[in-house]
Amino acid sequence: MREPAGGAKADAKGDMWDDYRFVLAVHRAGTVSAAARRLGVDHATVIRRIDRLERRLSEKLFHRRASGYTATQAGLALVATADAVESAIIHGEAAIGGAASRLVGTVRIGAPDGFGSAFLAPRLTALVERHPDLDIELVATARLFSLSKREADIAIGLSLPPEGRIVGRKLTDYALKLYAAPAYLAGHPPIRARRDLQGHRFIGYIDELLYSPELDYLHQVAPGASARLRSANLNAQLQATVAGLGIAVLPCFMAAGRPDLTCVLPDAVTLTRSFWLMMHADSRDLARIRAVAEHIYAVVEGERALFAAEG
Repeated sequence: MREPAGGAKADAKGDMWDDYRFVLAVHRAGTVSAAARRLGVDHATVIRRIDRLERRLSEKLFHRRASGYTATQAGLALVATADAVESAIIHGEAAIGGAASRLVGTVRIGAPDGFGSAFLAPRLTALVERHPDLDIELVATARLFSLSKREADIAIGLSLPPEGRIVGRKLTDYALKLYAAPAYLAGHPPIRARRDLQGHRFIGYIDELLYSPELDYLHQVAPGASARLRSANLNAQLQATVAGLGIAVLPCFMAAGRPDLTCVLPDAVTLTRSFWLMMHADSRDLARIRAVAEHIYAVVEGERALFAAEG
């Protein structure tokens, strides 16, 4: 039996809204391959959906370049509409599921590599065991996460973004000090004051890969110093320091109390930075995201002394 015309139109509209989701993913990811990974489909499916929607609208939605896809004016207008629809769906999910005690779904946390790997990862066990249907994706890496592009549900950063529909709250201040391996200190001139740091080997960040200005602190600690080993990864800096390659500025929550590291000039050199927890305003009230955020607040609060300067 032939489907009524009204039903056919309804299905077409439904397909169009589904296509909007593909446009939004390509705009946020910048490339078709990255959008395909996020959507869990193949590369050809994304291209087919974009092409189909462009034919239907008789509008070009993206400029195709070797570096990726950039939205046209028509594409940006459609992205704004799709983003509003996504926000409405998120709010609807929060309203419907807000009273549910059982948390189901996936929450992605984006965090700096040191905090994510050294502190947070080992403290997620209780959360996962308490909510067996809740999946956690922890992306612990040295980069900024765009909540507006839905790269993460929760982001831990060193500062609040200057704009955007982001809500944030300070997790904690944390202290950083100079550390070196005992073997390195034994084989090099003694360090009794800041001036003695001259001539020593340092480990630090790669300047052009600094994802936050708060990490550009080596010159503040040792003016004129140049790192002999540079890495964008804090865990790599820690391991190189333990191996005796040189002196590094490291967070106390990672380095304090380790027998394979010695704090250098503990009374003279201390830096303070902050961790902030951020969520998109549209999704902060989702029960699963709120529960994960509250767990992170709780574990940080319970071990706040760990982030202070070592005594």
